[in-house]
Amino acid sequence: MTTGRRPTTRLGSLLAAAAITGASLLLGLPAHADEPSGGSAAPKEAPKVDLILDVSGSMGATDIQGKSRISVAQQSIDEVIDALPAETDFGIRTLGANYPGTDKTAGCQDTKQLFPVGKTNKVEAKTAVATLRPTGWTPIGLALRGAAQDLGKGDGTRRIVLITDGEDDCSPPDPCDVARELAAQGIHLVVDTLGLAHDDKTRQQLLCIANATGGTYTDVRSQDQLTNKVKQLIDRSDDTYTVNPVKTAGTDKCESAPVLAPGVYSDREKFSEHRVYKVPVKSGQELRASVSVALDRAVARDYGVLLQATSATGQELVRGADADNGRSDVISTGLRWSTNDSKGYVTTTPTASASAKPETTVCLVVSNSLAPQPGVQADPGLPLELTVDLASASPAPEGAAMGLGRGWILLLTLTGAGLLTGLVFGWIARWRIAVWREN
Repeated sequence: MTTGRRPTTRLGSLLAAAAITGASLLLGLPAHADEPSGGSAAPKEAPKVDLILDVSGSMGATDIQGKSRISVAQQSIDEVIDALPAETDFGIRTLGANYPGTDKTAGCQDTKQLFPVGKTNKVEAKTAVATLRPTGWTPIGLALRGAAQDLGKGDGTRRIVLITDGEDDCSPPDPCDVARELAAQGIHLVVDTLGLAHDDKTRQQLLCIANATGGTYTDVRSQDQLTNKVKQLIDRSDDTYTVNPVKTAGTDKCESAPVLAPGVYSDREKFSEHRVYKVPVKSGQELRASVSVALDRAVARDYGVLLQATSATGQELVRGADADNGRSDVISTGLRWSTNDSKGYVTTTPTASASAKPETTVCLVVSNSLAPQPGVQADPGLPLELTVDLASASPAPEGAAMGLGRGWILLLTLTGAGLLTGLVFGWIARWRIAVWREN
């Protein structure tokens, strides 16, 4: 099984966001412009999942534990439907299920909602799945757009689970481009892909679709694996994405950059671009920031991501960097910086209140050294997720000079003891040789 790495990174950052939101209230930090203020919390939106099932002609192949691909998928979906959580809105969309002809133009329009997204009548849903027979073409890009419409919009994350045995044979639209298009809309849409075939072209396309939206790819080898993975993804739609990244747009200069409070933010960065964000850091606070860039398309080998914290005048305070040679589909780095190390970079000072603490404007600069492979589209930019936290500054470690002093003393003591021991043993040896000669 192969899975994309972005979900792990994203889960950690989202869980951190939940904790730092409470911390920001205690510290009196400003709320983000997009955050609601006052009033009671809105009820949590039900998780929504739309399953896209490939019913194209190739799904009739019998190569999974002696069963056809479509029968394996149908039996797995039956088990998934039986185990659906009561609170989950679930739907099914097909591709290649209805047009049996040879006209490719007509066949490439063949995607249909089999069961609407909502509270599931399990008998009706299982009956609808049981009637499916391998039929037509594989318009994955069009099916992704249809599934996004099935799910609608809202504050909660929507999840598409795509089960297919082959790459799209109907583009345009190219399914990778559609996935990027949906991700760029900021509608909290995650696409997970499961491949029933094992050729490299199919695998690369399904990886591309998943990476574009922060989803996962799984190379399916058995019915149990398919069943367990789909159940896991449906369960995750309820308990993973309880906090969604806030969409923001970095600029090329600190002066015009958006001001970020503690939280999780999403953006898109072009190849070899710099994007800048501002974070006000009070005296006694420590800034903790991390960034992840998802490689949702083919990129040239040997690349890196750099996260810098600079002063408002452009002087570097600290940096974090990571690099790879083409094996990673997500690249991440982070940094920590405290106002104790500011060295006079305070940009605003209190005037109205003597008790107010000075602030330092820290500019977070995200840069990458990525380049697209020939023929790969550069737009939209690569998905970027930035996590910002402010905490009480950690106590300063004991001075380096003190530690170094103790180290030198210990070194000199050991050296002296070694010399003295060598001299004593040397004198004893010479004495014993002299006695031996006399005797």
